[in-house]
Amino acid sequence: MSTVLLNGHPTWVRIAKKRAPSLVLLHGGMSNSTSMLRSIGPGLSKYYAVAAFDRRGHGRTADSAEAFHYDSMADETVAFLEHLGRPSHLVGHSDGAIVALLVAMRRPDLLRRVVAVGANYDYRALLETPTFELEGPAFDTWAKRFGALSPDGAAHARVVIEKTLLLSATEPTLTTDDLGTITVPVLVMASDDEPFELAHVCSMYEAIPGAELAVVPGTSHSMLKERSGACVRIIHHFLTSPWPPVTESPSRRAVSG
Repeated sequence: MSTVLLNGHPTWVRIAKKRAPSLVLLHGGMSNSTSMLRSIGPGLSKYYAVAAFDRRGHGRTADSAEAFHYDSMADETVAFLEHLGRPSHLVGHSDGAIVALLVAMRRPDLLRRVVAVGANYDYRALLETPTFELEGPAFDTWAKRFGALSPDGAAHARVVIEKTLLLSATEPTLTTDDLGTITVPVLVMASDDEPFELAHVCSMYEAIPGAELAVVPGTSHSMLKERSGACVRIIHHFLTSPWPPVTESPSRRAVSG
């Protein structure tokens, strides 16, 4: 674990030094890499050189005055992939999954395969959920947890939440035509109880050429923590299986060979 400059910004990174295919974990919003490293990280580390970084304003990476935008998050990810110096698998959760899709559109040369877990591609698909209040016990608890890692301290927690709320209320604004430009293999992965309709997940799957779909039953948006073992098995199977998949009775997919 160390700090590297990504686009000129000191960024906390974790890079495994082992001879194995490279796999990068992209954490969700109001979170940090530890969440994924502790849930699916141990299982995936058996097969891959797992790497991760805390995005600007998250975890152990300081914030800047700039607002949060998925495009700049994708820029950070591209810089990290270039730092690694070899094509990698991307496994992103929530905001990290949105970022993974953007990187797949921009720089397929840096990627092997992508797993997008719990992603929405248009902010208007989000269901109405209780507002995260900026006062009270829940905020105080989160701010304390944020400050325990952040170089900016707990006093900066309010700024980060305000940036995150604005981001989720205005982005992403991708279309199915945008998703149709993706050329790398993608697994669209979701719980059966996401904060958006399952139809939105299916439209993403149907728009990405050759995409595969996995819906994990009995889970929520926190599926990587709730069913870590099952999620690792699904992800590893996708990353190591022939693509496009060879099936006995294809209907929508072209017949291989």
